[in-house]
Amino acid sequence: METLGIDIGGSAIKGTIVDTNTGKFLAEKFRIETSQPASIAETVETVKKLVDHFSWKGKIGCGFPAVVMNGIVKTASNIDKAFIGVNANDLFGQSTGCSVNVVNDADAAGFAELNFGTVKNFRGFAIFLTVGTGIGSAFFSKGKLIPNSELGHIYMKNGLKGEKYTSDAVRKKEDIDWVTWGKRFNEYLMYIEKLFYPELFIIGGGTSKRFDKFEKELTLQTPIVPASLLNDAGIIGAAMFA
Repeated sequence: METLGIDIGGSAIKGTIVDTNTGKFLAEKFRIETSQPASIAETVETVKKLVDHFSWKGKIGCGFPAVVMNGIVKTASNIDKAFIGVNANDLFGQSTGCSVNVVNDADAAGFAELNFGTVKNFRGFAIFLTVGTGIGSAFFSKGKLIPNSELGHIYMKNGLKGEKYTSDAVRKKEDIDWVTWGKRFNEYLMYIEKLFYPELFIIGGGTSKRFDKFEKELTLQTPIVPASLLNDAGIIGAAMFA
């Protein structure tokens, strides 16, 4: 089935047409930079531009950087707080004229990995982390997704939220080298490890493409692997949820 998958991030919105039976892209990915954070109006306008770019009229799946329950946005960390309480399915559906299903972005990315990537045949307890503007998370148990976890907002012993200490946005803002950042990320992972004792960590988002630059700094006991779908997982998973 062909579906338009859209990944709404804290600094850009990207998407393309996806074959949900194979997870393959059927067109070149299209990306539009946005403000940080983008207003509701800017986000809606950007999504509409992306839909128009593909001349799309069918179903749309949107990964969104917030807890989303039955289409209703419940949180806002790296997006406009005015989104809280908004029915995102209706918002984007009305602006595009299409049937839209909005889900948490990390859940979407993790769902793609569960079906087409690293964890395809893994049936233990796995934690998927997407590291970018913030840190998103997704839990898997016995091959099933447990939605709307928010491990990026867990407070560490230093008093900071995980994503305020070791997101990729923090690395760029503070101009931290990969080794130093890797040590920070290791602190975060070890903290999560002691809270949940997963059998596997999967790292997605933009940093997954640079895994080799910080892998040596990771000393936790739990096996850890980069997501095989890299930064495309959110688009693929969003399309599947549609």
